[in-house]
Amino acid sequence: MADTPVHSHHDGSRLRRGRRTAGRLLLGGFLVLAGVSHLSWNREAFYAQVPPWLPLDRDFVVVASGLVEIVLGVGLLLLRRRRVALGWIVAGFFVAVFPGNISQFATGTNSFGLNSDLSRGIRLLFQPLLVLWALWSTGAWQAWRESRRTGQ
Repeated sequence: MADTPVHSHHDGSRLRRGRRTAGRLLLGGFLVLAGVSHLSWNREAFYAQVPPWLPLDRDFVVVASGLVEIVLGVGLLLLRRRRVALGWIVAGFFVAVFPGNISQFATGTNSFGLNSDLSRGIRLLFQPLLVLWALWSTGAWQAWRESRRTGQ
């Protein structure tokens, strides 16, 4: 009879940490790429997500949000020890830009290939997933649950 490998709880937690790390790095890379695209090839496309009621220059909003995305992405890639705090900040950023996605849907503005109410509506469903991705991949959600469990 062949020996079967014995997997300990430690192996499972190492695998979970590896998945979270990969998710954090992927999200960081995604944010850097999105931020650079705000400043270059997709700059005008992002205008569609600036709500018309926002009392700021559209170009300023697109450039500023792009710079924030780059900073957050680099943080996720390089600042491992700050990952929990960054997770909350990135999740907050995704919540803060959500009105832009709602505005694009409400105004029926075509951009990024979203050229129907259905496609713009489906896009809205992905924003909460980005929030969850930020909280999960950084361990922020787990840290919050543990702090509640221990009463801290």
